[in-house]
Amino acid sequence: MIGRSKELDVAKNLKMVDWLKAELVDSVAELFKALLKSGTDAVADALASIIIICYLLGQRVGVSLLSVDAKVKEKLRVTVENSPDGSSWQKEISSLLIFLERSKR
Repeated sequence: MIGRSKELDVAKNLKMVDWLKAELVDSVAELFKALLKSGTDAVADALASIIIICYLLGQRVGVSLLSVDAKVKEKLRVTVENSPDGSSWQKEISSLLIFLERSKR
């Protein structure tokens, strides 16, 4: 009986992962549509949805929220280090890294 329950939990989790993947694709499509419009509210909404779904998807496959945050910051640090000094890209990435490190995440 316990084995059957565990099988149902695994199947339920796989179904949720598939649903989150579909939601992610849908949110990216919404972002692309929002970028064609002039307002920033729809863009911010789509971006927020994408970020939320990525965190939830990570949790469903066993990646902690803290681990995702740490990886994001690590990737930003590496990008800053490998960007040409003084480039606008380096400044944008540095600003994002500072923002994330200062926020209570």
